[in-house]
Amino acid sequence: MTIAQLLEKMLAFSEGNIHDIDHFLRVWSYARAIGELEGLDSETQFILECAAISHDIACPLCRAKYGNTNGKYQELEGEALARDFLKDSGLSREQIDRIVFLIAHHHTFTGVEGLDWQVLLEADYLANATENNWSKQSAEQFLEKLCKTAAGARLIRTVLCIGDHQ
Repeated sequence: MTIAQLLEKMLAFSEGNIHDIDHFLRVWSYARAIGELEGLDSETQFILECAAISHDIACPLCRAKYGNTNGKYQELEGEALARDFLKDSGLSREQIDRIVFLIAHHHTFTGVEGLDWQVLLEADYLANATENNWSKQSAEQFLEKLCKTAAGARLIRTVLCIGDHQ
C-alpha cells in the first residue's frame, strides 16, 4: 500500500468528518516535513507517514463509547482498530506492528524510542496547538521539555511565532 492509498482509505474511514480529516492531514504534513528535514531513512519515513495518517483512527469509537477523544482512550482503543484497518494493506508484519505501536503511543511522552515516535508526537502537538489556539506558554513548555528534534522545534517556533519568529 502506498501513502496515497492509505490516505484514500483513511479519508473513507473518516466518513466525511471534516475535523478529523483536517487534523490527520495536518499531522501528516507536519510529520512528513519534520521527518524529511531530520533526514529519516525511507523506511522510517514511510512508517511515520502511515502512523501520522491513521493515528486518530480511534476517535469515532471514543466519541461513541466515552463521549470524548481523550488521548489515553485513543491509545487504548486504537491498537485493535489500526491492526484491523491495516490487515489487508500488503504491509509487512513488522511495518504493521510499528505503525500500530505508534498509534497506541501517540499521546505517551515517556520512554520514547525512535525518531518516528518522537516526530509523530511533535507533529500531533503542533497540529493540536494550531487547531485549539494553545498559548505560547504551552508551546514554550513543550519545546523545553518534550521537543527533541531541531526541525520540530523550528516548525513549532515558526508556525506559532515564538522566539525569533514573533
